[in-house]
Amino acid sequence: MSDKSKIVEFVRNKIEISESEIEPLSKAFVEKKLRKKQLIVQPDFTTHHRYFVTQGALRSFIIDNSGQEVTVALAIEDWWITDYNSYIFQQPATLFVEALMPSTVLQLSYDSQQKLMASNTKFESFFRIIAENGLAAQQRRLIVNLTQSAEERYDSFFKRYPQFINLIPQYIIASYLGMSTEFLSKIRNKKLKKS
Repeated sequence: MSDKSKIVEFVRNKIEISESEIEPLSKAFVEKKLRKKQLIVQPDFTTHHRYFVTQGALRSFIIDNSGQEVTVALAIEDWWITDYNSYIFQQPATLFVEALMPSTVLQLSYDSQQKLMASNTKFESFFRIIAENGLAAQQRRLIVNLTQSAEERYDSFFKRYPQFINLIPQYIIASYLGMSTEFLSKIRNKKLKKS
């Protein structure tokens, strides 16, 4: 399956589109191959693109006041990633977005997205649906982070996303879950001893 056909399939899983509507959709996306550790979004630069992952894995992160990297979001195949505050409001980014491994993304510019939505209400519905899904996911993550212990967060994360266990480096998962790598290792070792 070509990378552009992956976005068509993804859209078709959310809304009904005809064959004639596929062409403008496909033309709006540009395939981009990324090297491991390649940054595609950096703080202080306005983000003009959002990215649909077709292969590999990416993360967004900040660097806190103590110089530590804090992972804000993860993205694997069929997920979207960017600095949304920068992309939506066209202002300087506060996040880094980097490839965690050699990856392929479909890049969609802000202007192309606006044109798609203006040209066809189906595309406006599609982008609304993925925005709603993203907002719901952020709310779930916030509630988990506020109400669960570190071990419960670990369990919830791997129950929901088992594919991340061997795909994403442990220090990045630890950062995403709000714990040190050492603490994550203790939790994992405890789980291994129980099984």
